[in-house]
This record gives sequence, C-alpha cells and structure tokens, in this order.
Amino acid sequence: MIADPQGTVLVLFAIFCRIGACIMTLPGFSSARISTTIRFFLAFAVSLAMTPLLFDTIYPRVSGTAASLVGVIVSELLIGLMYGLVPRLYVLGLQFAGSAVSMAIGLNTPGAMDVLEDSSENQMTNLISFGGLLVLFMLDFHHVVFRALVDSYAVMPLGGMPDSQKMLITLTDTLSQTFMLMLRLASPFLIFGLMFNFAVGLVNKLAPQVPVFYISTPYLLMGGLLLVYFTIGAMVMQFAQYFPMIFNF
Repeated sequence: MIADPQGTVLVLFAIFCRIGACIMTLPGFSSARISTTIRFFLAFAVSLAMTPLLFDTIYPRVSGTAASLVGVIVSELLIGLMYGLVPRLYVLGLQFAGSAVSMAIGLNTPGAMDVLEDSSENQMTNLISFGGLLVLFMLDFHHVVFRALVDSYAVMPLGGMPDSQKMLITLTDTLSQTFMLMLRLASPFLIFGLMFNFAVGLVNKLAPQVPVFYISTPYLLMGGLLLVYFTIGAMVMQFAQYFPMIFNF
C-alpha cells in the first residue's frame, strides 16, 4: 500500500519532466514518423520504470510550495533537454557529413522526403543518416542515455537550478567534437572530389574545346558511388563506436 499517494505522484511527475524532455529531443524517438501519443506513453513508461530506483532520492525533495515545484519543473526540463540534445547534435552531424559526401561526389539530385523528419533531404544523406541511427539502436544507445539520466540525479540533484554555463560548454564541446569527427569520416570523399576536379581542371586547360563538365560528371559520380560502396560500412561503424565518447560528460 502506498503511504503517501500525493508524494508518489509528485515523484513520478518530477521524473517524467526529465525523461520526457530528453525523449522529446532524442534522435529516433523524436522523429516526425512517431506520433506524439506514442512518445508520451513511451516517456511515461520509462518514467514509471525508473520510479522505484529513484524514489528514495527524489521523495525528500518534492515536498514544498507551488513556487518551488515550478522551479523543479523548469530545472528538470532543462536537464532533460540537455541530455537529449547531445545525441541529437551528434546525429545531425552525420547528416552534415552526408550532405558533404553528396556534394563531393557530384550527387546533386533534387531533395526527396526525409526518412526521419518532415523535410526534404538528399538520398545519400538519407542513406547515411538512417544507417547510422539504425546502428546506434542496434548498439542500444538509448540504454546509455537512460543510464546517464539515472546517474544524473547524483550530479544534478533535483531541486537545484542547473548551471547554464556548464550546459552551454557541454553543447559547444559536443558540436566541436562532432564536427571534427564528421570531417574525418567525410575526408576520403572530400579528397576524392578535390583531386578529381583538380585533374579535370588540368584537362580543361590542355583541351579547352572539350566540354569536360559534361564528360567528367558521370565518372565523378561513378567513382564516388564506388567509394561509398567500399567505405560506408566502416563510416557508419566508426560513427556508432564514437558515440559513448561524445556522450561521456
């Protein structure tokens, strides 16, 4: 029997604020292909599962006036958003790498419907970003995020306003590390495109009367697609393997 139903509901609600804000921005779970109702019940189920683990930690802190509860809600939402934005920015970095690869190999096709969001995206970017996210789910990246959320109550206890400077530093460090990693993953394609276009420019100087643009584009695309065929597996696996290092903050 529950001794304090009101306190138990407040504990569940406080956990739901942090978990729900994280799932709202977590890649895959926040996709436009998943309805809002499913996301709500998923966040509620995860919060309900974590309540027995965190009850003794949170219950002494939820009693107070309405003003303190408002502060708890705001702080919990900010913490959950930060824990969801870190992997979100990491996956967006893979979309950036996919766009760079598409431009480097000359795949300038019209944008099609994005696999994950309600926006237009290049087919190569869709393939790379969806493959990377699929590998992350296969490696249970969401378990790493949920475990970090449970551990976050020891680092950022409930009731205190999080340090905005540290949160911004975390997000900027994530952007910096993600950019360098994605630049390294896309570097073979960037080097290939640079060398190919440099060689075509030399040919154009030697034979100006030849329309090298129309002649070289199919070879650029064919070589780029072959490079994608041989490297996309290693590219996606490195993306997944570096996730724990980016998320470890």
